[in-house]
Amino acid sequence: MSAVTQPPVTFRPTVTRIVLLAIGSGVLAVLTLIAFLLPADGAVTWGVGDRAALVGSGLLVLAVTLLLARPRVTADRDGVTVVNLTTTRRLAWAQVVRVTLRPGDPWVSLDLADGTVLAVMAIQPGVSRARSMEQARALRALAEAGGAGPTD
Repeated sequence: MSAVTQPPVTFRPTVTRIVLLAIGSGVLAVLTLIAFLLPADGAVTWGVGDRAALVGSGLLVLAVTLLLARPRVTADRDGVTVVNLTTTRRLAWAQVVRVTLRPGDPWVSLDLADGTVLAVMAIQPGVSRARSMEQARALRALAEAGGAGPTD
């Protein structure tokens, strides 16, 4: 195991995260600016409720982008913590049978000892296939070192 993959290590889709946070913040800033610049009098009046609705819409967009930017996986000596959009799951290395990233897969998958499969949305080949393969190999090496069975 190389120094790069010594636990603890965290993988997350950095570029995707930066883009999502920039979009969410930008939409919130623009809608807040519009809310303050709308005329309070004239042919069409914009009340406090209308302005609050614009800012609220910006906050909603920001909340969604924060949710989409949430995925990460943290591996340490005892196991792995997988954080996806709405769930967090902690697994001991003995529970992880296989780490896979096949061509065409949207993210890494963990085959678990109970027969289920857990998506690891933090390692996505969409932006950089080479980087995701490197991260998948590192996670696989950590799983093997942690007592997991053979991997493909």
